[in-house]
Amino acid sequence: EVQLVESGGGLVQPGESLRLSCVTSGFTFSSYYMNWVRRAPGKGLEWVSIINSVGDITNYAGSVKGRFTISRDNAKNTLYLQMNSLKPEDTALYYCATDLGWESYWGGGTLVTVSS
Repeated sequence: EVQLVESGGGLVQPGESLRLSCVTSGFTFSSYYMNWVRRAPGKGLEWVSIINSVGDITNYAGSVKGRFTISRDNAKNTLYLQMNSLKPEDTALYYCATDLGWESYWGGGTLVTVSS
């Protein structure tokens, strides 16, 4: 069974940092691209970042470029998102997601709230 479980969310003040993790199981993690996607309150899904299978190619949405860093540890089957200089508009439910070819899989999300 494919599972993706996010953690690391919380309440922070503007300018602070958080590191999200996504622990995966049930598939060969090291073979697949991984994404972070978010949904802000009352808004639609926004793609945040992607990383290739070996972790040497990344891409970011313009809204987070220069502040967020995606990474992965294939030995631990874990995806990360380092979020720095957080802004109130980064408040959202953050999901990790992957497309295994026959189906896309998402975690349950972890909530990030940026507020003073």
